[in-house]
Amino acid sequence: MGKYFGTDGFRGEAGASLTAEHAYRIGRFLGWYYAGASGKRVRAAIGKDTRRSSYMLEYAIAAGLAASGADVYMLHVIPTPGVSYAVAREDFDCGIMISASHNPYMDNGIKLVNSRGEKMEDATIEQIELYLDGKLSELGLSGEDLPFATGDRIGQIVDYSEGRNRYIGYLISLSRHSFKPFRVALDCANGSAWMLAKSVFEALGAKVYAIGTSPDGLNINRGVGSTHIESLARYVRENHLDVGFAFDGDADRCIAVDENGAVVNGDHIMYLLGTQLKRNGELVNNTVVTTVMSNLGLYHALDEEGISYVQTKVGDRFVYENMQQTGNCIGGEQSGHIILKKYATTGDGVLTAIKVMETMIDRKLPLSKLASPVQMLPQVMKNLRVADKRAVREDEAVKAAVEQVKAELGDTGRILVRESGTEPVIRVMVEAPTLDVCEACVEQVLQVIRERGLA
Repeated sequence: MGKYFGTDGFRGEAGASLTAEHAYRIGRFLGWYYAGASGKRVRAAIGKDTRRSSYMLEYAIAAGLAASGADVYMLHVIPTPGVSYAVAREDFDCGIMISASHNPYMDNGIKLVNSRGEKMEDATIEQIELYLDGKLSELGLSGEDLPFATGDRIGQIVDYSEGRNRYIGYLISLSRHSFKPFRVALDCANGSAWMLAKSVFEALGAKVYAIGTSPDGLNINRGVGSTHIESLARYVRENHLDVGFAFDGDADRCIAVDENGAVVNGDHIMYLLGTQLKRNGELVNNTVVTTVMSNLGLYHALDEEGISYVQTKVGDRFVYENMQQTGNCIGGEQSGHIILKKYATTGDGVLTAIKVMETMIDRKLPLSKLASPVQMLPQVMKNLRVADKRAVREDEAVKAAVEQVKAELGDTGRILVRESGTEPVIRVMVEAPTLDVCEACVEQVLQVIRERGLA
């Protein structure tokens, strides 16, 4: 975690903690950095979501890139995985996505990817942060700023809508089946997928019922999308549809709703796609990659299928790192980030929805049946603001309280205590057979933290 960039890019309130100046300077650095000593012509792709501020940040970062001599290809409104797809397949040096994902419209973010379409390396991010703080000497540079391109070395800015169209074509090509006669609901969160997802599913033959498809720059994620799944659940029930899929603002997440309106989260989806891969002989290492936040219900269901699993830290980047190191082919988070390594380098909500549809068709079963083996245990998580996260982690009385809860739960549940990556907050999560037990166990630990004067 750096001063500006977290696990999912540079995120903050647009115009306040994330400004057009930040975006311009990031563009300046990327154009200079990727040119290197050879001074080659750099090619960078930029995509954005539908926030009003995304246009401001997009043009600022494009100006910075061009000023440093890079050619800039504008993908316009596109899901984050669409940027990764374009960069990896069209010989770009890097890619930039302007989005704050599931956050409200007033926030925005800058996500960076390398030439392979993967999240940019930490070493490069660290150098960007030095430049943002004006520490050119620590970058081995003299003078007040990076050199500007002049004459024919100034970069050009190009409309690259064909890159978005190629991504749409790629998604359509991934299904082996027609989706006729399924009646499918899509909640596009008034975000990046607002036109694209409907086009893909209609091209595959589905009868599409779409909500969250009227972005106005201010309504992204407002009452819709994967973080407000109740809207889609109600819509599916009222219209008697076969299945529903909800995406977030930049469409790298997918949460589903079955034909009864019941929520099918990322843990359910990892189970049903993992078991399908195993049936097809394609589950590499017979393993699904999860994070520590996945529910025990997922692990119990995987055990029943004889499928192994590993846990990483919270964050899709850590899931992908494990997959890169081990060859594991599927992983994700309960929030709906699902990575299918054969097809993408990042979570892709529309791709996930396509593969869930394929599984329903292959198995000739409704989503409710496919997801039913995952019986989610009740889960309670509470946040507590603290003065010093490290002091909480190292306090002997707190550690003893956590161990006591572990002993009380035994094999029936679990407790997880972790630090927020962005706030002075400790998160205490408990899974147990009942909500009352969850609440009691969480409070048991929080009370000790308070009594120790740490909150």
